[in-house]
Amino acid sequence: MHPFCCVSEISDPDRPITFTPTPMPAPPTSPARAPHPPLSNGHDLLSSSQRQLSTVDLREVKINDIVGSGICGVLYKWVNYGKGWRPRWFVLQDGVVSYYKIHGPDKITVSLESEKGFKVSSIRESRSDDKRFSIFTGTKRLHLRAETREDRAAWMDALQAVKDMFPRMSNSELMAPVDNVTMSTEKLRQRLLEEGLNEAAIQDSEQIMRGEFATLQSQLVLLKQKHWMLIDTLRQLETEKVDLENTVVDESQKQSQERGASSKTKQDKSSEASPSDSDDENDRGDAAEDETDEDENNFFDTRDFLSSSSFKSSGSELRLSSFSSDDSGLHPAESDEDIDPAVKAVGSSFPLVKRRKRLPDPKEKEKGVSLWSMIKDNIGKDLTKVCLPVYFNEPISTLQKCFEELEYSYLLDRANEWGKLGNSLMRILNVAAFAVSGYACTEGRACKPFNPLLGETYEADFPDKGLRFFSEKVSHHPMIVACHCEGTGWKLWGDSNLKSKFWGRSIQLDPVGILTLEFDDGEVFQWSKVTTSIYNLILGKLYCEHYGTMRIQGNREYSCKLKFKEQSIIDRTPRQVQGIVQDRSGKTVATLFGKWDESMHYVSGDCLGKGKDAASEARLLWRRSKPPKFPTRYNLSRFAITLNELTPGLKEKLPPTDSRLRPDQRYLENGEFEKANAEKLRLEQRQRQARKMQERGWKPRWFAKDKETDAYRFVGGYWEAREQANWDACPDIFGQVPAEILD
Repeated sequence: MHPFCCVSEISDPDRPITFTPTPMPAPPTSPARAPHPPLSNGHDLLSSSQRQLSTVDLREVKINDIVGSGICGVLYKWVNYGKGWRPRWFVLQDGVVSYYKIHGPDKITVSLESEKGFKVSSIRESRSDDKRFSIFTGTKRLHLRAETREDRAAWMDALQAVKDMFPRMSNSELMAPVDNVTMSTEKLRQRLLEEGLNEAAIQDSEQIMRGEFATLQSQLVLLKQKHWMLIDTLRQLETEKVDLENTVVDESQKQSQERGASSKTKQDKSSEASPSDSDDENDRGDAAEDETDEDENNFFDTRDFLSSSSFKSSGSELRLSSFSSDDSGLHPAESDEDIDPAVKAVGSSFPLVKRRKRLPDPKEKEKGVSLWSMIKDNIGKDLTKVCLPVYFNEPISTLQKCFEELEYSYLLDRANEWGKLGNSLMRILNVAAFAVSGYACTEGRACKPFNPLLGETYEADFPDKGLRFFSEKVSHHPMIVACHCEGTGWKLWGDSNLKSKFWGRSIQLDPVGILTLEFDDGEVFQWSKVTTSIYNLILGKLYCEHYGTMRIQGNREYSCKLKFKEQSIIDRTPRQVQGIVQDRSGKTVATLFGKWDESMHYVSGDCLGKGKDAASEARLLWRRSKPPKFPTRYNLSRFAITLNELTPGLKEKLPPTDSRLRPDQRYLENGEFEKANAEKLRLEQRQRQARKMQERGWKPRWFAKDKETDAYRFVGGYWEAREQANWDACPDIFGQVPAEILD
């Protein structure tokens, strides 16, 4: 039992309230099963007889007494899934409900600074817990829990009584036009009579005055309506921001802790906790229940699967290349009798290439910059046209970012091998996992990549991954990046026109373009990316969301539809991805589920709505690699750290247009921020001529537009020119580059 107890009248609300400490029980392991304190006094610890104050006594209190003196007590308030139920000191007085934080077991500081007050719009009992109820304030809902049913009934009676005496005006009432407003024209009539006007002219003047007043009144009513609508919208947005930020931060901390533990330990803990977790989640779901009743049996909860320890490996971790390995070498392969030996052997013949595991130490201390001063001048503008200081960039370009999405290219190698074995279903499942895995690199990345210059290129020859990649910026306005990759038995190409907008507190990124994957046996898959939004640019922790539907169309037997779920305030499992694979007849043959920043799994057949019943059949397709041993301020993955590396002998082979030779990007990687800013400004001033170059007929060097599809395709010749070191046709787009930054 909480040391504060029972219902009491309010004492002086302006002074700190101190209690004699009493022993408290140990905190519960689950928020849904936490002990919930009874209502408590507002000035000192009550005696045993006072603690027995019955609900009947409370209900006999006159309405005037409640309104005049007020009542107070301790209720548990639902905060979020990280903090659970927390005790708060609630005060009901003069039609306003206020609550305060409780500092320790013996002190409540009641002050105007700590007060959070609101009027009650509606009250609702919980259908599954006789101690819970919720209060709706008009902009948000508070979920509360009392110690007993009697305490809940007492609070609800008091709240309802006060609500009836102090009704909250609805928005429709606030915005309703005022019909009883009158205007007198007597003074106008007297003045016109003094001027000698006749009665007809005076009546015309009065009519004109009344008409103008009616028009003005209508405009004022309209402005009033817009004002209240704006106020309500701002309140709702602020409420959603706080709740969503708390949920995302808690989930991020939880995921970071889980990734730090070993796979075996995580499975053991999951197995031990699964029965109680499911019960807790049912309670939590009710704690945030909406006004509508939906059939929960039709809800497919990814968390039910991800919390299960009964997954079967599909061999996605059989082959991990050097950049994702530990210092001691490659991860040991996991055995699975269901995996074909040919699929197990994928990548085993690739050579081991030693790559760097950390960025250079910065040479100077980074300076701060005012983000708000940058944003307020660019609201509603195209992000690609906004000149930002180098402090907002990470030391890779958009061209390199395209290659970063191929970190898990082994999924395509396995898809190629499955196709050779005649298993088209496993092929498209691995293709779908690859399409999702490209978003894992965006988690926790607060900085934007460098916008490439017109004609800038990037090559990636990675024999340890069995592929080589090439990309080029082919258009400045609109900014279009084209890429082409050749892997083991497959080719991937596409172009991307990224439309972006500043919206004050967020950025919305809408990709335009199609990715095409073609295997050597002629099977082709095509898909487009989903929308990305980045939130909390001004206040709070920066985070991104990917949402929308991705359709992977195949030219043979199967196609796939993936749904990236948008984050909601009460969603227990953010960043969910769910999908289905269908054959030509439209029959669902497999179901995919997971999170774009963690892992993807699949189950044969249609398991939507089956919940945990299908968890025993869930098989792993892909899991995100471990974070780097030496983390960076940019939160780069192990693979991303290698993208801008100049390995021995590589500089001499690169064309003068390669992103690795870009001076501002290299200065930023070396931690020379002043020089990076100066070079970035110089290059952007030079880049202003790019539009004129394009208008004069400039054409990309290595890509050409397909007249049928209107997309850019690789024309070839780059790797041959590289072997001959023949870069005569490549312009010096970076200008004079200091030699010392490339050494």
